Amino acid sequence: MNLDARTGVCYGTLGDNLQPPREIVNLIKGNNIGNIRLYNPNPAILEALQGTNISVIIGVPNDEIQGIATDPSVATSWVQNNIRKYRYVNFRYISVGNEMNPADNPNIAPYIPTAMQRISDALAAARLQRIKVSAVLSMSDIGVSYPPSAGAFRPEFRESFIDPIIKFLLKTHSDFLIDVYPYFAYASDPTNIPLDYALFTSKSVVVRDGPYQYQNLFHAMVDSVHAALEKAGGSSLKVVVTETGWPTAGGTGTTVSNAFANNSNLFKSVKRGTPRRPKKTLDTYIFDLIDENQKTPELEKHWESFFLIMSLNIKYLLLHKMWSITKSVSCLISSSFYNTLCNFC
Repeated sequence: MNLDARTGVCYGTLGDNLQPPREIVNLIKGNNIGNIRLYNPNPAILEALQGTNISVIIGVPNDEIQGIATDPSVATSWVQNNIRKYRYVNFRYISVGNEMNPADNPNIAPYIPTAMQRISDALAAARLQRIKVSAVLSMSDIGVSYPPSAGAFRPEFRESFIDPIIKFLLKTHSDFLIDVYPYFAYASDPTNIPLDYALFTSKSVVVRDGPYQYQNLFHAMVDSVHAALEKAGGSSLKVVVTETGWPTAGGTGTTVSNAFANNSNLFKSVKRGTPRRPKKTLDTYIFDLIDENQKTPELEKHWESFFLIMSLNIKYLLLHKMWSITKSVSCLISSSFYNTLCNFC
């Protein structure tokens, strides 16, 4: 498999049956995946990434944000221990926090803008300004998303949270990172959101929004973010989708075939841009590299849909009766998932 240069995969580690990081990194390299997202500075993974030139988004864990914001020396130590120490890792972004907002995380979210600045200052002191600093937000920060052109941030978040983040990103020439999940929109309202619209398989326009026409929910959601940024003074910011995907079990519409349709069509769509931003590649990271069996609820354990894209290669091998699937693939895909995948192929 050869993903587009700006398409990546999320590498979560909440499991007790995960393969060693070096084996997983070798699999990533072997499939020409050039971009990954890490949720925390895992030393074993970072060591495995040294010298690979794989582009990395690395997260500052939510529970470390307040300390970094209130003490510059903590930010300096964080950069020293987690960035400078791994001089041969190709860090692209440091994301300060993951899906925080003032309503759900009142004890953490207010510190994010200041923590972003502290990390940026520490990078500058270490002469590592090439690494951009941002924060990963979610669609819960969007108060209006339909129609896409009406997209707007929740007004109660603007002054103390969204606006300072946008101001920082503009000042530092960084990008706006956000997780976008058509699956959750569909699952919350399957009566009114057509499945083919959520899976990129609609044969016709579903939503007409002035001059913009939408055949898939993903583009509509991303363009609501573009519209929200325009209203908040951030029209020049590039949007990067740091998580999206479709689960294979555990909820409404969660099947292997739906996940395959979503992910394979997703990779094609991001190269075209969105109706509001046509011909501009939309950098996108798919969740998840491998299932994480220690996550809750049950739905959260079944996002190993990245490997469904690899089924294109597996299917080719099966059709030619080449039954010895590579060790790196078979050791990462559970036997039940593998059997389901072979049946689907």
